[in-house]
Amino acid sequence: MSGPEAPDLAAAAVSGGADIVELGFPFSDPLADGPVIRRAAEQALGAGMRTQACLECLAATREKVDVPLVPMTYSSLLEAYGWERFAVDARAAGATSLIVADLPVDERPELERVQLVAPTSTDERIGLAAERTDGWLYLVTVAGTTGARASLSPALAPLVERTRRLTDVPLYAGFGISTPEQAAAAADLADGVVVGSAALVAAEKGAAALESFVAQLRSALA
Repeated sequence: MSGPEAPDLAAAAVSGGADIVELGFPFSDPLADGPVIRRAAEQALGAGMRTQACLECLAATREKVDVPLVPMTYSSLLEAYGWERFAVDARAAGATSLIVADLPVDERPELERVQLVAPTSTDERIGLAAERTDGWLYLVTVAGTTGARASLSPALAPLVERTRRLTDVPLYAGFGISTPEQAAAAADLADGVVVGSAALVAAEKGAAALESFVAQLRSALA
């Protein structure tokens, strides 16, 4: 989520049972994202949400929730803002970690962040990502962009199996998980799930709708 409404939406998500909130820092060419998140990014940019405004939004969100907050963005934004400066300012605003979707694991190793691995990742890359990740590994369940899909990716199970052979860090699965049923199936394999596009669709109907949607996910994971 991103935009000036993010603090209230984050609070609603936490009330519904979210353990972590990811805040999208909008970028004009979000290569990893599907149409829902792209549209949200365009709307946020159109409303004037630039990096400093996003950091202020992050700080406002931190005042409303006490769960981990994880900004997600792209390397061009950090390049423009300043890598070290962004890391320092994001932490000061309340970020717990960071996701940089297009930053390979072997670049900017000094930048603490949650690493992503995908079905196409080699065991060597998975091992390196596990060694360098900040707290947990983000398992990208598909070789594609974010967005709702009709069923859980069959690539998730073998990816979890390979990754568990290499590391004992927590594994959270994301990309394409949009229903309580899919979330439950993913959670049977991984340690947690990340739901983005479907949550944004629910949020378009307001904070109460988002809280209800997250509560359905939480109930399915019980």
